[in-house]
Amino acid sequence: MLRRSGAHAAARTSKGPPVRKLSLLAPALLLLVPEGGAMASGGGGGGTEALYLVPMDEIRVPIIDGSRTDGALRLKLVLEAADGAAADKATASLPVLRSAAVATALEFARLYASPFMPVDASRLTEQMTVALHAQDARISRVLLVEVAATRS
Repeated sequence: MLRRSGAHAAARTSKGPPVRKLSLLAPALLLLVPEGGAMASGGGGGGTEALYLVPMDEIRVPIIDGSRTDGALRLKLVLEAADGAAADKATASLPVLRSAAVATALEFARLYASPFMPVDASRLTEQMTVALHAQDARISRVLLVEVAATRS
């Protein structure tokens, strides 16, 4: 059996990650990423479809379990409107839309949220889209850009 001594043996038996190899590999991995940003519309076809987005202020509702408050559900929404006129109308009626969003968030927090579990973002987004589309049919979908359930 051959034994190696010196720096070569120490490098082979070290328990840490091979930092030198990773630093050499990182630029090569960047070459694999396609150039250009992600399509916000999800089309991916390179079209020039415009997006009409209306941001809402943060919504914060309590998470109530039985007769006590367990925490708070915080979320930020962005409304995607069908066209520029719909975006203008949504901006003008933002207090009504926010009221519907708060009511939906309260119901979601009561039934599905817990500060001890991850938030089901897909269910929350679906419920918000249904509720806000009922208020204004020209809102095509609701984008959930931030969500957190925290203890109080």
